[in-house]
This record gives sequence, C-alpha cells and structure tokens, in this order.
Amino acid sequence: MTSGLLLLASCAVPELARKRMSFVRRDGLHLWAGGARYRFVGTNMWHAAYLGAQARYGNRRRLTRELNRLAALGLTNVRILGSSELSPLKNSVTPAFRTRSGDYDETLLRGLDFALAEMGDRGMRAVIYLTNFWEWSGGMMTYLYWTNGGRYIDMNDPAHPWPEFPDMVSQFYSSAPAVGLYHDYVRAVVGRTNSVTGTPYVDDPTIMSWQLANEPRPGGSDAIGLRQMPAYLAWIGATARLIKSLDPNHLVSTGSEGTQGCIGRDDCVLQAHAFPEVDYLTAHIWPQNWSWADPKDLAGTWPTVEAKTREYIAVQVAIAQQLGKPLVIEEFGFPRDGGSFDPSAATTFKDRFYDLIYHAVEDSIAKGGPIAGSNFWAWGGEGRAEHADRLFVRGDTSYLGDPPHEPQGWYSVFDSDASTQALIRRHAAALVA
Repeated sequence: MTSGLLLLASCAVPELARKRMSFVRRDGLHLWAGGARYRFVGTNMWHAAYLGAQARYGNRRRLTRELNRLAALGLTNVRILGSSELSPLKNSVTPAFRTRSGDYDETLLRGLDFALAEMGDRGMRAVIYLTNFWEWSGGMMTYLYWTNGGRYIDMNDPAHPWPEFPDMVSQFYSSAPAVGLYHDYVRAVVGRTNSVTGTPYVDDPTIMSWQLANEPRPGGSDAIGLRQMPAYLAWIGATARLIKSLDPNHLVSTGSEGTQGCIGRDDCVLQAHAFPEVDYLTAHIWPQNWSWADPKDLAGTWPTVEAKTREYIAVQVAIAQQLGKPLVIEEFGFPRDGGSFDPSAATTFKDRFYDLIYHAVEDSIAKGGPIAGSNFWAWGGEGRAEHADRLFVRGDTSYLGDPPHEPQGWYSVFDSDASTQALIRRHAAALVA
C-alpha cells in the first residue's frame, strides 16, 4: 500500500472510530480502555489548537494532514497545549488563550475543539496541559505578573542567571491570586462543550488526561525548591481534586519530568504523585538539556546517554511500582547528527535514542510493568523554520515541534525523517501485536 493510500485508509470511517472509543481508566499499575490494556505510542504537538483555529495563524487543512500522517504511523495519543497566557515574556507565543480578564479567546478554544474532533475521528486520544512552568506559552510567570504588581523576569536573561527564573516561578504555588486565576481557567476549559461535536468535554473519551501543567517544578535551586515544596504539593493536590470534582470521567496527571524536575529528589516525585486524584506518573528525558549528550560528539557521549537513560527510567519505574500507578514517558528528545537543526541532517543517534526508549516501553509491557506508553517530542511534520537563524519570531505560523523559545528544528520529527518514522511505525506495530 502506498503512503497516500495509508493516509486515506486511516480516516476512512471517522465517526465509527469515535463511537468505538471509551474512557481510559486506571486500575493499579495499568491503564485500561474498553476492557483491554491501553498502551500507546504518541507524540507531542503543542500547536494543535493553533493550527485548528479559523484565523490568520491557523491552518486546519494542515492539521488534518498532520493527523493523517500520525495515524498512518500508528500513533494513537497526542499531548497538546490547552492554555497560553498573554505575556510580556519575550519568548512567549501569541495570540494566547487568555489574558488577565475572564474573557478567554474563543477562536483558540474553537481551535482546540476542532483538534479534538479531528483526533476523535481518527481514534486518537489527547493529553491536555492547562498551563506551563516555562515561559514559551506565558505560563506561571505570567500569572504572577498579573497578580504581583507587574514583576517578572525573562528566562536566560543575563541579568538573572539560572536558577533565578525557576526560583521566581515557584512563587506561583503560594500565590492565592495567581492560583485563583489559573483555577478559573481550569473550570472554564474542563467544563467546556465542544463547538464542533456538541459533546461536553467531560463526556468525550477523546481526552485521555487533564494535565496540571507542562513540567511543574517546586523550584530551580535546592534551597528554594525545599522551601516551596509544601506549597507545590498543596497546589498539585488542590488542582487534581478540583479537576476530578468537575470531571470524574478523565484521568489527571501532573506533567512532571520526574526526579529531574523535583530538584533531584525521588521523595518529591513520590509525594507529588501519591494523591489519589493523580492517576499516573510522568517522566521526561532530555539527554542534551541535562548535559548527558554533547551534540558535537554524539558518538563519544552515547555510552553516557545510554547508561543514564536506562538508570533514569529504572528509578521512575521503581517509584511508580511503589505507588502502584502507571507511568508514561511523555517527553523525550534527541538532537540530529552534529547538533544540526536542518531537516536534511542525519538522525543516526536520534534514532538510536528513540529505539532505546521504545524497547524500554516494550520490555515493561511484556513484563507487566507500569509503563503504559510514550510521547516523543515532537512532531514537526511539514513545518519548516521560517528564518535562516532558525529562531521563532512572534507571528510565525509554520509551527514546528519546537516551541517558540527553542531553535526551530532542534527536536522536531519532520515528514521527511524516513528512518525515525520507520522506528515509530515498528514500535506502534509491536504494541498491538
């Protein structure tokens, strides 16, 4: 079958695919749907709602093409952005789902509706994160800015070196006004009715999980992280309970990186996911960001990458087993050969890293372990950088997998990445075998 026919076949009976879906549930270490173990291969596509918007910055035809490509690869799960906050932070995306006022952007929310409708038509499920620890979608720093008299700092500002940015962001958890605004938005989105399908979100099995935030952390430094830990944990518990009170049908997750995002403390991960309203654990794995991999010497640093990745997964698995809950490796990424951002650059070590993750997932599933699936970061598809320096500029609409604060092409999987897609397709087939 040609690739074109595969795309057509993947969408031949869209309404039937939607009607066959059931809610994903948790039972002990495993996720279930329709009486069978739910295991999946997925991706991140932060910009799905933006493409789905009927606006200058949207492109619904492209969104359907991208979802067709993902369906043809066997992907059944997409993690997407469900919020953004209009922000003075220099690397934040515009437009945004919301401003400080309670008037939320209906165009973008309808873009989210459209994305969910199209995913449901293909039998795909969504994980929707409801704010961001980082600056690229406005996030928690913007909630602070709205409520602290206008104070903020930019990530990577030389005047405020690491870890000043994450340490300041962590003030969000103990700010009642900031958390209050965030909870207002949570109520609005979780309680929304899809304008395309007419189905209330709470009744839509297309949604697998509501996620509190993208990569929430108690802080950047050990001292601030420990100081903010009680507020951080209280925020997780309160928000998870709020979501479950609004929507008992869907799973709730934190969006945590795991130990790396908990100031290196396994006990932090344990406490953050011990709440009964938090259904499963999440882990993110970033070898270059965490200085395991040197993009200019991927061959030389590969042994370190492999050893540390295996160790990190083992630690997160052990925590999940201790809690008796499932685990999803919901972000992982690796650079192209030579650290290039160009789609034409080889993906030798990127493919090796994907294969490492996928075999860890398959091994856990075969042994009855807690790993339910994975979402690579990220699907870039037909998107290409708009500028020679590969930097995102406000107003760009090409949308790669890389968000606005990152070089465009850094971690994206493009529609031309044949070898990477072959690995994804193999893994997807293994999970349904």
